[in-house]
Amino acid sequence: MKVLVVGAGYAGTLAANRLVKKVKGAEVTVVNPRAEFVERVRLHQRVAGSAEAARPLRSMLRDGIEVRVGEVEKVSEGTLVLAGGGTLPYDHLFLAVGSTARPLPGTVPVGTWEGAGQARAALAALPAGAHVTVVGGGATGVETATEVAEQRPDLRVRLVGERIADMLSGKARARALAALGRLRVDLVEDIVTGAGAAEGEVRLRSGGSLPADLVLWAVVSGVPPLAADSGLDVDAAGRAVVDPYLRSVSDGRILAVGDCAAVPGARFGCQTAGPQAAHAVDVLARLVAGREPKPYPLRYVGRCVSLGRADAVMQFTHLDDSLRTAHLGGRTGARAKELIVRAAAFGSRKGFSG
Repeated sequence: MKVLVVGAGYAGTLAANRLVKKVKGAEVTVVNPRAEFVERVRLHQRVAGSAEAARPLRSMLRDGIEVRVGEVEKVSEGTLVLAGGGTLPYDHLFLAVGSTARPLPGTVPVGTWEGAGQARAALAALPAGAHVTVVGGGATGVETATEVAEQRPDLRVRLVGERIADMLSGKARARALAALGRLRVDLVEDIVTGAGAAEGEVRLRSGGSLPADLVLWAVVSGVPPLAADSGLDVDAAGRAVVDPYLRSVSDGRILAVGDCAAVPGARFGCQTAGPQAAHAVDVLARLVAGREPKPYPLRYVGRCVSLGRADAVMQFTHLDDSLRTAHLGGRTGARAKELIVRAAAFGSRKGFSG
């Protein structure tokens, strides 16, 4: 039985490793556009130069898993069509292409591997006193702004978002805002409508503008168009529509996991990717064994946001991801965040989720 895994992030890598453990006789091939496993939740560190955020993909995969480096054009009736020519047949396919960024012209995205590399080079070339504007008030924006401000205190860092750190609540949000203040990050609650280093500014919906020698786009939105281009049913965001067992409603041979799967109530993140990948493999294992699969149970435990290398905040949540008041902060929060990040990578390599 041939099983293809398209995408080698947290979801795809975990799925591939779990498949060789759980599905006897499966010939597993991972198809990924690069030969590296990218720790996406560390990309803000890559931007600021405090970490590389990648390791060889082969080192993350169990023996017996084949790796095919290349872009995928579409999925078509039991065949994967590769960009530039070539096809791969499959009996089952795991779609795990993640999410992406759609930056405004004149900005550099930090939520992709290529963008983070460009941002790192541009940041390193800036002289002292230059203005860096980070666009996006969510977790990616907060983590990028604090990391850059900590690593380059000689720069003037600004964070712009319609509502900053609103993925947290109460004291957890207050702690994040206080950390931004300690690092002298200017906060502007507005929406950026235009940007460009050539103009040396960002333009705001309110009508004003701000100086900017480098504009970093820290908004992760949308998914790669593979599911839509392949004729699968997708939602308004382009995510593959799945049944309660994470199978595509268009083709039961395809299981979609992680950011590219339209699971009600799910949010982007490795906390979504790992559990979905593990469950989807278990679904396939049960089907192959002639047993009834179990529906996917959506569960969350918290939201973690780095605030530099020695600070972070972790907000605990209910299982449905609604916010609780309890949180961890400071060095304790930083240790908790690092443990979660390491666990995500370790779980992907070992083929299980915590």
